[in-house]
Amino acid sequence: MFRVTGTDGRKIAAYRFGLPSEVRTTRLSGRTAFSSNLKKVLVEKYGSRCNIYLEPFPVQELQIDHRIPFEIAGENKGNFSEDITDYMLLCASANRAKSWSCENCPNWRVRDTSACKSCYWAHPESYTHIAMRDIRRLDLLWFGEETAQYDLLVEEATKIQKKAPEYVKNVLRNHFKQKNNPRKI
Repeated sequence: MFRVTGTDGRKIAAYRFGLPSEVRTTRLSGRTAFSSNLKKVLVEKYGSRCNIYLEPFPVQELQIDHRIPFEIAGENKGNFSEDITDYMLLCASANRAKSWSCENCPNWRVRDTSACKSCYWAHPESYTHIAMRDIRRLDLLWFGEETAQYDLLVEEATKIQKKAPEYVKNVLRNHFKQKNNPRKI
């Protein structure tokens, strides 16, 4: 928005819009709901679990998501890919994390599908980067009775003035050192 002088001499707001050729129509068309049959097929293939957290979730809490964001890959063949391996089931928390990470990835502007194919968010079981950064990620969830173990972990980390993630990394480093692993940890 910027201000201009109107025909009556008063200042008014004016707007400058981009070129119509640069409008991304997929954004304007809104989201299209996936079929319940697709969800059923995905549950049969992957189980009722989040593909990021690798933990079971009630089916109604799982959401279908494109492995490669629609904004990057689009759907050149028509509406949706018929290859079920192009989709994954995510819990709401993982879906939000994936969306934020993808939308803030340098590839969001470049739109290189091959970069997405080797990303954690598309294939958490086999990846080389997360949002174009040399990062490895391990998401751990504690459920029900396991939460007591988590509380103990945080308590132990606090005793030595460490945050829980760093404490867990140190425990793993020590474990590998004790096994005399020749790889540098």
